[in-house]
Amino acid sequence: MYAIIETGGKQYRVEQGDILFIEKLPAEVGETVVFDKVLFVNANGEAKIGTPYVEGARVSARVEKQGRGKKIIVFKYKPKKNYHKKQGHRQPYTRVRIEAIEA
Repeated sequence: MYAIIETGGKQYRVEQGDILFIEKLPAEVGETVVFDKVLFVNANGEAKIGTPYVEGARVSARVEKQGRGKKIIVFKYKPKKNYHKKQGHRQPYTRVRIEAIEA
C-alpha cells in the first residue's frame, strides 16, 4: 500500500515505514502529525484518485528530528562593476517516519 501526499508545496510517494525529509513543521520530536492532503492511494492494486484530494484518506507520521540541511553558498556578482556578495544558507527540515496510511 502506498500513497502520494502533499506537504510544504511538494509531493511525496510514501509507504509505511518510510523516512522523509520534508519542509519544517511546527511539531516537537516524538509528536504524531497527520497529512490529510492525500492525492492518490493504491491499496492492493485498487487505486483511489483524488479530485484534488481523496476523501477520508489520512497518512500519520511521527516526528523523529528537527534539523538544518548542509550549507550552500549563494554568490552574486556583476562583472566589471566591483560588486560581489557571498552568503550562506541552511534550509530547515523535519525528519518523519510514516506510521500508517488510512484510506
